[in-house]
Amino acid sequence: MSFPAFRAAASAAGLVLAAGLSAAQADPVTTTDLNGREVSLDKPAERVVMIPIPSSSTVIALDGGTEHLVGMHPLSKSAIEEAILGEFFPEAKDISSDIIASGGSSGFAPNVEAIAALRPDLVVQWGHQGEDIVAPLTNAGLTTALIQYGDEKKARDIIKLLGTLIGKPEKVDEIIAWRDETAAKIKAGLEGLAEEDKPSVLYLLRAQTELRASGTGSYNDYYINLAGGKNAAAELDGLKPVNAEQVAAWNPDVILLNGFESELDVSRIYDDPVLGATNAAVNKRVYKMPIGGYRWDPPSQESPLTWQWLATLLHPDRFDFDIRGEIADWYAKLYGQTPTPEQTDAILRVSMNGGGANYDRFTAD
Repeated sequence: MSFPAFRAAASAAGLVLAAGLSAAQADPVTTTDLNGREVSLDKPAERVVMIPIPSSSTVIALDGGTEHLVGMHPLSKSAIEEAILGEFFPEAKDISSDIIASGGSSGFAPNVEAIAALRPDLVVQWGHQGEDIVAPLTNAGLTTALIQYGDEKKARDIIKLLGTLIGKPEKVDEIIAWRDETAAKIKAGLEGLAEEDKPSVLYLLRAQTELRASGTGSYNDYYINLAGGKNAAAELDGLKPVNAEQVAAWNPDVILLNGFESELDVSRIYDDPVLGATNAAVNKRVYKMPIGGYRWDPPSQESPLTWQWLATLLHPDRFDFDIRGEIADWYAKLYGQTPTPEQTDAILRVSMNGGGANYDRFTAD
């Protein structure tokens, strides 16, 4: 065969292969959402509107970019702009966030007209907050998948569902395997740990104008126990308001401050006449949760980093995770970019948390 003929044949074969791949990528998708509803698409979603706040960053991680995310909650956008995803993907500032009813910046009632104008293939909505926030979407003929906040199983199911709907099953497998491996390492590292050697840990979902603690059944309770701690607020069911006197009575060994209140600082605890007398404050074990692709407080694609971070703080004698190295490695896998040392400091809130006990583990050499 002459070279021109060979080249023509190779070109034709390449076109056939590309067409085959394109067809495979365009195969219909049918799956079940977290409310047990069937969701069907003619092909993997290319235009996604994400109403639940944490999951916009999950779509970005699964997709490796922002190309297919056309709408997100205003608080999702502010979290991206506040943290490293805004630096990785500056184009995210142009994604529509006018998707909440009455132009709101909180709540989950959809602005159906604005969402429909984005021509989404898929809208994702919370499935545990009532039909009032779902029916307007489905009545408008918008393909809608429902997710639920909760335990680690639901966190994994969300990642699997979103990965299936946007056609990224391999990325899902990689993230789930990472969760399995990290949990197994932590459990192995805690083997033989006596109950009395588990520090009591209090997570405060709110701490500026009110105190709100995470009790049993919360995701914070899950990773406190996974990391070898005891939830100081275990007597509570879910997220409940408390007062300073109750916190003093629990006298936690460690206090974790939420990453949602942007102005919240560890001085809130240290300078308080009541909270400043707790074991956590006296022993400099008050830390604000890091913020990476999303805040590390709730479940997300980055949860294994939360687990490693907390296990290291609770049991520095048992764990020596290279958190900075893990961030570099996994951000490259999740987002296709590696943070600078300064960006890693910002993720870990080194400027705020750096004076805390054992936080030198997370500072650059």
